[in-house]
Amino acid sequence: MAAPGTASPKGRKNKTTMKHAIIETGGKQYRVAEGDVIFVEKLDAEEGAAIKFDKVLALIGEEDSTFGAPYIQGATVSATVVKQGRAKKIRVYKMKPKKGYRNTKGHRQPYTKVEIGAIG
Repeated sequence: MAAPGTASPKGRKNKTTMKHAIIETGGKQYRVAEGDVIFVEKLDAEEGAAIKFDKVLALIGEEDSTFGAPYIQGATVSATVVKQGRAKKIRVYKMKPKKGYRNTKGHRQPYTKVEIGAIG
């Protein structure tokens, strides 16, 4: 394990020394730093499109931190849509014992893969 502030095996600095933000999208919260690639609930945007997340709950830097109540006014996190896709299929199986009822359904959750750009 790399020491704080040094390069990690992935070739970037440890998140504890980088500026990062906590954003909300799709009813979930994500901790992001510049250059991160995350999977979020499906967004209505084309691949390669620039998007902005304006629901920023916190901005955390090396020296100072800002927390919103609930959001920080004027703070945005810009990102680029890398891919639109669907997750692996899950099987939903229902059964009622001794009644002969068996039902199998499949579900694939759509997602949007985004790369985080500027935080500010």
